[in-house]
Amino acid sequence: MARQLITFRLGEQSFGLDIMAIREIRAWSPATRLPHVPPYVAGVVNLRGTVLPVIDLAARLGWEPANPTDRHVIIVAQVGTQLRGLIVDAVSDIVTAQEEEMQPAPATGSDEVVPYLEGLLALEDRMVMVLDLPGLTADAVLPEAA
Repeated sequence: MARQLITFRLGEQSFGLDIMAIREIRAWSPATRLPHVPPYVAGVVNLRGTVLPVIDLAARLGWEPANPTDRHVIIVAQVGTQLRGLIVDAVSDIVTAQEEEMQPAPATGSDEVVPYLEGLLALEDRMVMVLDLPGLTADAVLPEAA
């Protein structure tokens, strides 16, 4: 079965998310920081009157936190009944992937699977890490979007 993924960049790495979870892609706007939230939570932004929690995806993946500029974008994704914003460097394109083309996430030296990865997709010019959106946001302590 084929599925469509929206691909985007964080640094030199390519990632993908199921397009059915994406609600919109918006230009960067500064987030209002919140007290007592995990370091990967950039804060909240106003999305047409709704409080949208924003996750610094680089920080969530254990990398150096983003220093967002006007070139960054926020991918607004539906996770269950909630909306979450993800700060990324740039959106690339939409790709169609067959289930058999998806490789499982590799095990690390400790026999654990790399967290937050649903799998890998090898394209002609790059490797796309397909993110597990529910797993990525599962333990995020964020306010409910109204």
